[in-house]
Amino acid sequence: MSVVGRPRWEAVLVWLGLPALGALAGLAVRPLARWILDTDWVPNIGLARVIADLPQPHGTIGAAAAGVVLGVVLALTAEGEVLRVAVGPDEVTLTRDGKSRTIGRGDVSAVFADGKELVLAGRSGEELARERSDLAADRLAAAFTEQGYPWRRDGDPYRHEFRRWVPDEPELPAGANAVLGARSAALEKGDRKDVAELRDELGKLGVVVRDQDKRQYWRRVRIGG
Repeated sequence: MSVVGRPRWEAVLVWLGLPALGALAGLAVRPLARWILDTDWVPNIGLARVIADLPQPHGTIGAAAAGVVLGVVLALTAEGEVLRVAVGPDEVTLTRDGKSRTIGRGDVSAVFADGKELVLAGRSGEELARERSDLAADRLAAAFTEQGYPWRRDGDPYRHEFRRWVPDEPELPAGANAVLGARSAALEKGDRKDVAELRDELGKLGVVVRDQDKRQYWRRVRIGG
């Protein structure tokens, strides 16, 4: 089993650095409040007086403790967003934010990095998984290659089949234009969850989609492999 996740040094930096920064921010709150109250050209904010008048040293200690808690929450959030890839001889497990999905080795025909995304393609050219990832491509390549998967160093083998989507594209299957239209709106709003769900809906229609600068490019799945 080969596992690729956040480098250890990065995890240490996140788990120690964010709480430490939170504590420093907490310690700086009272001096900042007093500076606001003593400065004529900064608007007098009522909250600043409340903070400045907190009993000491309990007020400062409490602010620092609150900063540490906030730092831990941010560290937990950052940890959940990291993709973890476990590559075994028979299956691949992708885990993010406590949710996992497993893909059988026999279903995979190609694995590659497409920009900041990891893609596993199936036997008919369908995308079994497309996950945003900051994991180093060379680490992913080593893990998949070590377990005998077809890692494509040259990238997407189907890249020449994509074409830019325009509304009412006649060659798309029924319903796909509507899904792509909704997905275009989700891309504009930055709604990652909706974008991902609509990608899955397109997959069910036999359409693969990729994004570039909020523009959508599509291709059909090769029926029959």
